[in-house]
Amino acid sequence: MIFALIVFTAVLNTAAQILLKAGMQRIGEFAFTSSNFLPIVTKIALSPFVLFGLIIYVISVSLWLLVLSRVPVAIAYPLTSLGYIFNAVAAYFCFGEHLTIVQMLGILVIIGGVYLVTQTQF
Repeated sequence: MIFALIVFTAVLNTAAQILLKAGMQRIGEFAFTSSNFLPIVTKIALSPFVLFGLIIYVISVSLWLLVLSRVPVAIAYPLTSLGYIFNAVAAYFCFGEHLTIVQMLGILVIIGGVYLVTQTQF
């Protein structure tokens, strides 16, 4: 059950990241300067994608605290690397971001690492 909760927090974190990215794509590239600081902060604060992403992120962190109350951090934290996999795949499908061979090999290494970490606890 706790492993499922850890995976769920990684999924929520991925959803938050995707929403934050979608919000920032709509706002566009910017630089913080004294002249545009307030307009940019206002755009970000009023973006529904950013706001919803932040809400999901807070839920994810809340569940993560629940995980940490039950599992040693040395076991739980390495499993957050699942988020790298989920984010890479979600970015590929949601934004058309490319997955290189090196990234795919990295994902395989992460999967192997998660497998090894889970063998000691779950």
